[in-house]
Amino acid sequence: MTTPMDAEIAAALSPIVAAMKAAPPLAPGDWQTRREAFGTAIAAQAAELTAPPGITVTPCSATAADGATIPMRLYRRQDAQGASLAVYLHGGGMFLGSLDTHDTQCRIYTHLSGAALLSVGYRLAPEHPHPVPIEDCYAALRWAAANAADLGIDPARIAVMGDSAGGGLAAAVALLSRDRRGPALAAQILIYPMLDDRTVVAPPDLADTATWSAADNLTGWGCLLGDAAGGPDTPAYAAPARADDLSALPPAYIETGQLDLFRDENIAYAQRLSRAGVPVELIQYPAVPHAFDTFDPAAAVSRRAVDNRVRALSAL
Repeated sequence: MTTPMDAEIAAALSPIVAAMKAAPPLAPGDWQTRREAFGTAIAAQAAELTAPPGITVTPCSATAADGATIPMRLYRRQDAQGASLAVYLHGGGMFLGSLDTHDTQCRIYTHLSGAALLSVGYRLAPEHPHPVPIEDCYAALRWAAANAADLGIDPARIAVMGDSAGGGLAAAVALLSRDRRGPALAAQILIYPMLDDRTVVAPPDLADTATWSAADNLTGWGCLLGDAAGGPDTPAYAAPARADDLSALPPAYIETGQLDLFRDENIAYAQRLSRAGVPVELIQYPAVPHAFDTFDPAAAVSRRAVDNRVRALSAL
């Protein structure tokens, strides 16, 4: 039985759903059309957000393992006295999204929490498949830790944070930093994270509620991993759900939606972290699909989600 969608989110999605039904379905693997269509939609949704005042945005960059320059933006509230920072990794299914698409969102999180955010313009697949995106994100974390003193940041109060694909990358950065004895993280804040390349079939109760479908997910993982996606040898630094050992990781805040394709993998990851001795806060928002808050930021459930993310940031 399908759970009826939250009324506010359903109303916001109604014209989008109608447009999707009127258009020919996108073939799995067609990342070019998805990048254009989803990119336009993400930009339109971001344009509806109101940027708060009093945020200083400083362009900066890190150097990737292969010598490439990784563009970043440092967000700080002008009156903030805190010394915490979250390395923010944007969503987009591994093949879309940018510093610009999440600019206002980063401003809002910084404004409400007082924590600094470092948004990372990691390179996208399929032009840059695994391990390029995760290595870019890890280089950004190392840059933040190395420059903590100059930034007025306490190196013991650095977290990773991300939404969707960025949430999966944040989880992977936590694994990578643990295994390489890199910067110790204060937290991992994972917003409906994309964790498992084996999620390519929607459960029956989600068949008619997908804002990110199984075909979309198959496309995203194919961009990142090519023909290896879904196979036996996917590395955990690409798909954190594949990790055998989840011990000694930073405390995790994980959220998901009841109608999200990632629901089951998000809950399973939280349970495995908990069994490994990692402190975990798991929140499932009722009757909402993937990225629900981007479709109606003013909905009551979206406001609750932002409040909880800000609480996680403020606790750093």
